[in-house]
This record gives sequence, C-alpha cells and structure tokens, in this order.
Amino acid sequence: MTIHFGYKKKQVLDGLRGHFFGRPEIRILVIIINAFALLSAILLAFKVIQPLPFLLFSVLWLFLWVSIQRLLPLSIYRRSSTFQDTFILSFEERGILLETARGSQLWGWEDFSSFKETLYFFHLYFDARSFFLIPKDSFNDLTDVQAARQMLKDRIK
Repeated sequence: MTIHFGYKKKQVLDGLRGHFFGRPEIRILVIIINAFALLSAILLAFKVIQPLPFLLFSVLWLFLWVSIQRLLPLSIYRRSSTFQDTFILSFEERGILLETARGSQLWGWEDFSSFKETLYFFHLYFDARSFFLIPKDSFNDLTDVQAARQMLKDRIK
C-alpha cells in the first residue's frame, strides 16, 4: 500500500500535544502542579495562606499549560523542516519506505519500538523520544486505514 501526504499544521500540533501528554514525566509534572494548585486553593479558602502564594501557583499552572499546549508543539513544528515536505510512504513486507524529493529511507519493522494511534495520526516510535507521524487522512478510505492499523499491530511488537 502506498500513500502520498504532506502535513497540516493544526493536525501536527495536535499530534505533538498527544505525544507530549503521553510522556510519563509530563503527566507526573501536570499531576504535581495540579495537586499544589488545589492545595493552595484549599489553604487560601481556610485563610491559612495569603492570596499571593495562590496567585503564584495559578500563574505557574497557567504557564505550564500554555507551554505544553501551545509553545512546545509550536517550537517543534517551526524547527522541523519535515513538516513542510511532501512524502510518498509505502508499507512493504520488509518495512516502511519513505520517499521525498531529497531521497528515500527504508525502515525495517524491527526499527520501530511501538506505535500509537491518535485522532489524526499513527505515531511510529523508534524509541521513547523519536517518532514519525503518518496522517490518517492520507489514506484513500477507511478500509485502507484499517488495513494499515492491522499491519502495524502485526509487525510492530
């Protein structure tokens, strides 16, 4: 199966957010910041602390949220020329062949450590931090998406 695609900025930003929120260290950081924000709100309600610490935790929470939701995905999108290219991707028995105007790359199935599916993409992971996004809307129809999903499940352990 062969697909042709380019990336759409809105979808890529959403896919990058999904990647970041899937990282355990980001999830733990968000949980800790939320717990401290709730604790400061409770302490403020019982007048144990002044409004300034509550305001500081609220600002920290807002900065963290904006960073993960907007700034981090946008900075990755702008730095990477990958998202400006157009691709031809072929699912083959030996792996995935990716072609651009600059050249081609064949990744064997064993090169991938895992994959996950989000609303717009298949995320193919080489390791915990390196991955490649395949847009699901680049497939011809739903049956092609299902065939690709099944192939990824069968080939990537």
